[in-house]
Amino acid sequence: MYFKYFTTSDDGFLSQPKGFATKAIHVGQDAEQWNSMAVVPPISMSTTFKQSGPGQHAGFEYGRSGNPTRDVLERCLASLDNGRFGLTFSSGLGATTTIITMLQNGDHIVAGDDLYGGTNRLLRNVALKMGIEVDFVDLTNLQLVEQAIKPNTKLFWMETPTNPLLKVVDIRAVSEIAHKQPGIVVVVDNTFLSSYLQRPLDLGADVVMYSLTKYMNGHSDVIMGAMVTNDEQVYERLKFLQNAAGIVPSPFDCYLVNRSLKTLALRMERHKSNSLAIAKFLQTHPNVERVLHPGLESHPQHELAKRQTYGHSGIMSFYIRGGLEESSNFLKALQVFTLAESLGGYESLAELPSVMTHASVPLEQRQVLGITDGLVRLSVGLEDVDDLIADLKQALAKV
Repeated sequence: MYFKYFTTSDDGFLSQPKGFATKAIHVGQDAEQWNSMAVVPPISMSTTFKQSGPGQHAGFEYGRSGNPTRDVLERCLASLDNGRFGLTFSSGLGATTTIITMLQNGDHIVAGDDLYGGTNRLLRNVALKMGIEVDFVDLTNLQLVEQAIKPNTKLFWMETPTNPLLKVVDIRAVSEIAHKQPGIVVVVDNTFLSSYLQRPLDLGADVVMYSLTKYMNGHSDVIMGAMVTNDEQVYERLKFLQNAAGIVPSPFDCYLVNRSLKTLALRMERHKSNSLAIAKFLQTHPNVERVLHPGLESHPQHELAKRQTYGHSGIMSFYIRGGLEESSNFLKALQVFTLAESLGGYESLAELPSVMTHASVPLEQRQVLGITDGLVRLSVGLEDVDDLIADLKQALAKV
């Protein structure tokens, strides 16, 4: 029913294999699994389930350990990443915390140097206090990747594209380097692209992680995380921790994300086209110093992005000419874009990472990376692109 092939599309990126939208709509959704034969999976809010005898249940016993609505979502999510096992969590950081609790005192993590601020904070302020070593490395430099591995390295954590600098990491190359040493688990945070635009498991990663809050849900009304893997041993460890730590989502939120996956393919195509049009506009504007968008030929990893992704999402950043005053004037002048944190919803958002999403990143690290007061991050939504460009144009005129 579902086909897999890799060719290039008109824009130079990989062509989407047939069947993605079909999987998003049908996998895990069989009406026959419900006595009611409901086409739309129902919400099961029960916290406990009747057993036919002591320790004899029909697949569900207690809501933290498993839930029919959550099960539907996890099966669908796994299929979209060509994975065998899916797990959901109460937030993206909840999923990240679960990964960290797989480790023990003395283990070592190699993490990307440009990460979501919350991930950076968790690694610096929580993992390190647990006795876990963490090194932040520019994963676009494969020589540094080779040098970062230690005898006690157990985990590679990467985002690609990175947040907020949009660096693209070669997933296949980094995974091959990491896997030279047995026991290293490679995790890719794929939040920025979703399973529609990039599938890290196909490129050699062991686990793909999401903040489902963003594109996968796409409506800015759910906070949830997820992980997908093909490794049964890793899955069993994560499944145990999901239950033991209790970092689980509500059935109602699972229902909402499952609903949203049905339009993921359509939404991502619009995010993709809108953001590229805006990136091309911004790079011609005199008040813009530089645009960071993997779909532009000026991006340093543009060719790599074309080889390993199916396009780019609505997330992009740019450097405005000036500093905090100019960027603040610009952001306050926006009318269609909303000044707010987060990303991946149908609405367009703009923010200043240095004082918002990445304020928790140490100043010295922000300076090294280039997260300045002139760096603006956009989450381009689904509005008419001409209205979005007009809004950016009038706001830039006030800089």
